[in-house]
Amino acid sequence: MEIDAYIDFQCPFCKQFELMARPTLEKLVADRLCTLIYHPVNFLDAVSTTGYSTRSAAASGAAADYDMFPEYAYALFANQPPEGGPGLTDGQLVELGEAVGITDPGFAEAIRRGRYLLWPPYVTERAVERGVAGTPSVFVQNIPIAARPGPILAAVQVALA
Repeated sequence: MEIDAYIDFQCPFCKQFELMARPTLEKLVADRLCTLIYHPVNFLDAVSTTGYSTRSAAASGAAADYDMFPEYAYALFANQPPEGGPGLTDGQLVELGEAVGITDPGFAEAIRRGRYLLWPPYVTERAVERGVAGTPSVFVQNIPIAARPGPILAAVQVALA
């Protein structure tokens, strides 16, 4: 069973979702009841002076190369800058990776060279085609669900029944 979560690392509601739903989602994954797929979008680039939604999503793609996406995504939300500002610098994005244990120099290089900068617009385009109009948006088995632990857990239980 798949759970799809559409998130924007600059979105304060996504931060609330991550902090509130993370334990439930981690348990569902650990119990092998679902596969959790995050889709980092760049809806809030227009309110950032440096395209932070795209840059942070691209950095999360680089973290995924080192099997550290969940840890890095959590660190991005825990260190979320105010909406509407420049966001974290590329250097700070690298430092967050180091703080969660990504020590390979390829991670920093991927961020500095913008290796994944084309990925977030692609993910966003696919999200819009799916009907996602805001973040966070959650789907359980392709059915939209309120982005809260209770409704997600209930939808998983229904799907398993």
